[in-house]
Amino acid sequence: MKTLDGKVVFVTGGGRGLGAAICRACAQDGARVAVADLDLARAQALAAEVGGCAIRVDVGDEDQCERALAETLERLGRLDALVNNAGVDYTLPLAELSVEQWDRVIRTNLRGPFLLAKRAAGIMARQGAGHIVNIASTAAKRAWPNASAYHASKWGLLGFSHALHAELRPLGIKVSAVVAGGMRTPFLLDRFPDLDPGVLQDPANVAATVRFLLTMPEESVIPEVMVIPMRESSWP
Repeated sequence: MKTLDGKVVFVTGGGRGLGAAICRACAQDGARVAVADLDLARAQALAAEVGGCAIRVDVGDEDQCERALAETLERLGRLDALVNNAGVDYTLPLAELSVEQWDRVIRTNLRGPFLLAKRAAGIMARQGAGHIVNIASTAAKRAWPNASAYHASKWGLLGFSHALHAELRPLGIKVSAVVAGGMRTPFLLDRFPDLDPGVLQDPANVAATVRFLLTMPEESVIPEVMVIPMRESSWP
């Protein structure tokens, strides 16, 4: 297995939770990490910890996405990997889910990866190599009540990821989807205080999987991988 020594990895939602774990895992393997987050202070704190650079970005905003990747090139010189990790959700039945909430979920979870992948693919094609990793969810494989927008976004992201895998391979660009089960992160624990953390997995385990994908030999790619906790039941 190769290492990430000297590689530049751009991680959205990088300031906390799984994003922070991915930033740490990549930095520990020698990568220079662009910690991209809507909360700049949070991104700066994590960047200081891992020796990376902090970039504020609203992933649903086309101009901000373009500027964020341009800033990465300016500060770090290249772009070897994009990790589309930022995500939001509203746990509401359809009757209570507003159009604005639906739009925010789709904007963050699906439009954002499209905007960043579109720009990143151009950069990577000029370099002759690169890797796009999309953080999906078991919500892309099955459904449960009160999460229609989240399911729509993650099913869409998984399909988008496989489409890019087919389209970008001839350009030397790898594309992988990580289907992650429940993790001990604020994404779940802040919204569901009664949830037993013991049935969830450490986000560092999923981050290690992302690192594994990024360090595969050049001749191989993993289009999709699922990482779930032993006890949590979002996937059989």
